[in-house]
Amino acid sequence: MLVSGGGTTMREILRAVESGLLSRVEPVLVIASKPDAGGIEKALAEGMLKENVLVLRPKAYSSPETFGEAILLECRKRGVDFIGQYGWLPKTPANVVEAYQGMMTNQHPGPLDPGRPDFGGPGMYGRRVHCARLYFVRRAERDFCTEATVQRVAPEFDKGAILGRITIPINPGDDVATLQEKVLPQEHRLQIETLLAFSEGRVRELIRSEPLVREGEHTILAEAKQVAGILFPRG
Repeated sequence: MLVSGGGTTMREILRAVESGLLSRVEPVLVIASKPDAGGIEKALAEGMLKENVLVLRPKAYSSPETFGEAILLECRKRGVDFIGQYGWLPKTPANVVEAYQGMMTNQHPGPLDPGRPDFGGPGMYGRRVHCARLYFVRRAERDFCTEATVQRVAPEFDKGAILGRITIPINPGDDVATLQEKVLPQEHRLQIETLLAFSEGRVRELIRSEPLVREGEHTILAEAKQVAGILFPRG
């Protein structure tokens, strides 16, 4: 297994492996896309060997394809058969997605509805997602909740099939900070549950029977994303 990105979710996964909860999962590689990523220190603190905690910077490569080749080379060295993206911000190169089709997952802190308008897409990560969701539900005056989501990785941002989601209520007094605080533990739980499902061969895809964003609400969603980008320029 490869863990790309890093941070608190990765740390909780490594601890779940150590405790025996994920007894069939063996983390063999952690990749960060920048040298100051917090996941590097966390991975080393949880016992990952230094030679298996790497920094591969997209800008250091001549093209997305060569960046992907560098990732694949490190994966092949260690026999990686599954990739989990936890806080991974760069667009995953198409050759990596193709090589691990069906065996890559991505963590997202809000509701997704692949193929229809939702709270994903380019630039929608971190606090921006929480901000956009709060703005949307208060303007639309319905569905006062958000979701922690796990999905398959697809060539386009957040277009992969949903494999799991956990609903978290939005209370009248919630702001971005309190919502993020409520969602994060559920993200940890969901990613661990998903890894367990993969290891036991019981993964299933989820499809919404009704659109997440209704006709007439697309303008509200666009406004929500715009506001989130302005208020949280660094995500």
